[in-house]
Amino acid sequence: MAEKKTAKPAAKTATKTAAAAAKKTKAKRRRIVQVGNVYVHASYNNTIVTITEENGDTLSWSSSGSNGFKGARKSTPYAAQVSAEKAVEKAKVFGLEKVNVFVKGVGSGREQAIRGLVASGLELISITDVTPVPHNGCRQKKARRV
Repeated sequence: MAEKKTAKPAAKTATKTAAAAAKKTKAKRRRIVQVGNVYVHASYNNTIVTITEENGDTLSWSSSGSNGFKGARKSTPYAAQVSAEKAVEKAKVFGLEKVNVFVKGVGSGREQAIRGLVASGLELISITDVTPVPHNGCRQKKARRV
């Protein structure tokens, strides 16, 4: 039994080194994405910009909070523009050129985030507002009897 215990670790290290060598020799391929989607979520407190492939896989994202804005400054149009530009900067590595923009929310950074995308050199194919609108809302309170 003592021989089996000593033989097992040697086999494990041999497979680990072989796997590590295979990882090093394999060349890392960068995906090329020319057309993608941009989702701008503009709430009252923050603006989040997410850039995805057409099938929905995220390429990059950025938010006002992640760019160093705190408190009331997170909800400003300038913070939305900075976060849009940072997200595009990260996505340019993938070769992104054209995007469809989907804007959601009622925050003050809606238009400015789109301007930030244009300023970063992206070509906008379409801009769609996907803000949810209640059809009839919640059930009302029962009538008050006097």
